[in-house]
Amino acid sequence: MKTTITVNGEARTLDVDPRVTLLDALREHLRLTGSKKGCDHGQCGACTVLVNGVRINSCLSLAVMHDGDQVTTIEGIGTAETLHPMQRAFLTEDAFQCGYCTPGQICSALGMLAEVAENWPSQETADLTAKIAFTDDELRERMSGNICRCSAYPQIVAAIRSAAGELA
Repeated sequence: MKTTITVNGEARTLDVDPRVTLLDALREHLRLTGSKKGCDHGQCGACTVLVNGVRINSCLSLAVMHDGDQVTTIEGIGTAETLHPMQRAFLTEDAFQCGYCTPGQICSALGMLAEVAENWPSQETADLTAKIAFTDDELRERMSGNICRCSAYPQIVAAIRSAAGELA
C-alpha cells in the first residue's frame, strides 16, 4: 500500500506491505535507526516516537495507519550541532549508560511534558479537576512505559526536570 507520512518535517511516500509496523517502516524503509526495537511488544518504550505530537510505541502501530500524519523521531528532535534542551539535559545529567533506551526516553519525555501542559491526568493524578502537580511520582508514573535496563532512572528524572524548567 502507498502511504505518505511526514517524518521529521519531510513528506515521505512509502509503498509497504500493510502489515509493516511504523517502527519497521522507519528503520528498514527510511533508514532512521534512532528508534530502537527492544521488545517488539510495546512493553519497553525503546521505539517511542511522536505522532502528531503524541507519544506512541511505534512497534504496535502499522505504518499505513499514519497516512497524512506527522511523525517525529529522535533524528527530528535536534542535531549534533544544535541539541534540543532535552538531549542536552540527558547529557548534562548523565541520564544514560548503554544508550539503547535513550531515543525512546527522550521522545517519551517530550510527549509526557506536552500531556502535563494540557493537564492530561495519569494514574498518579489525585485531583482530576485541579492543575496537575508535577511531582517526581507523577513524572515516574508517566514515564513508566519506558524501561532502562541500566537503571539510570534517577538521572533520567533529573534530566527531565532540568529540561522541563528550560522548556517552560
